Amino acid sequence: MKASMKWAALTLAAAQLGAAQTSTSCNPTKKTCPADKGLAKWTFNTDFTQAGSLDNWNITAKPVTQTDLGAKFEIAEEGDAPTIASDWYIFFGHIDVKMKASNGTGIISTWILESDDLDEIDYEQISSYSTYIQADYFGKGNSTLGDREYDITVTDPETTFHTYSIDWTEERIQWLVDGDLKHTVTYDDALEGKNYPQTPAKIRIGIWAGGASTNAEGTIEWAGGETDFDDAPFVMYVDSINVTNYNPASAYKYSDKTGDYSSIKMSNSSSSSSTLSNSTSKSSGSSSSSASVASSSSASQASSSSATSASASPVNAGSSLIASVFVASMVALAVGALQL
Repeated sequence: MKASMKWAALTLAAAQLGAAQTSTSCNPTKKTCPADKGLAKWTFNTDFTQAGSLDNWNITAKPVTQTDLGAKFEIAEEGDAPTIASDWYIFFGHIDVKMKASNGTGIISTWILESDDLDEIDYEQISSYSTYIQADYFGKGNSTLGDREYDITVTDPETTFHTYSIDWTEERIQWLVDGDLKHTVTYDDALEGKNYPQTPAKIRIGIWAGGASTNAEGTIEWAGGETDFDDAPFVMYVDSINVTNYNPASAYKYSDKTGDYSSIKMSNSSSSSSTLSNSTSKSSGSSSSSASVASSSSASQASSSSATSASASPVNAGSSLIASVFVASMVALAVGALQL
């Protein structure tokens, strides 16, 4: 069941999450929407064991607190659904979330990527089943495909910190646990791209009670049974988040209503803009880009070799760096010759 549909089934008290994930404040495939604020740098890292670390995130539903173990997401009573979200979007990238899931029947520990047009990539750990975590995805809110969910075996996810990673390009999505690749979905796997998440997304992390008595029977069954809030509190800890944005920009704008990645215009602080090209074959393992925009495929190869985020660098930037080093070396040689 779609994470956004399940979250929409929360009680009225959980309405502090804001708009349910089955909806969006403005769907760019339906009407013209404002540009999304982009993450304008390659990397963004947060160590939640450090004081003040939550200041870099929007707490959209409380209580979330900073502790020595990291950000603490606590359900103390029915209706609690503590959540944080980024106030910026990324356009393909690599994300590592080091976390320890909650225990308790029907409690869901989750982190997701979600777009304005209802593209979504998920991790969901269902506390009733303590040996695996679910990987899932959706394109344009389409939840009709029955083969989207994939169960990833994890050792003691409720008592041990694990790093859950997503490496996302225009060609494929990879789910990794502690640096090991566990599942891959390609563009063509997802209804030949029609159901493939491919638009700028923000990061949302939270915990909620799928087993709350106010939820639909199907949701409670999926969550492994009804939650007994006498057993509260239920707690998830997030140690750290490391983000690499493969196409950094100050803003992302949908240029049409297709929801295709090639329609996204990327703007930087100097007001220049560019788009990714989809003219390259998906099976070629590479993607062309315009105006010095990095190929997200090339960037992912640089970062997905480990579970920790690494700064991806565009091809043109790399070429410029090499040229700069060469020029500097020649100048140094010339100066040395003059001194002789």
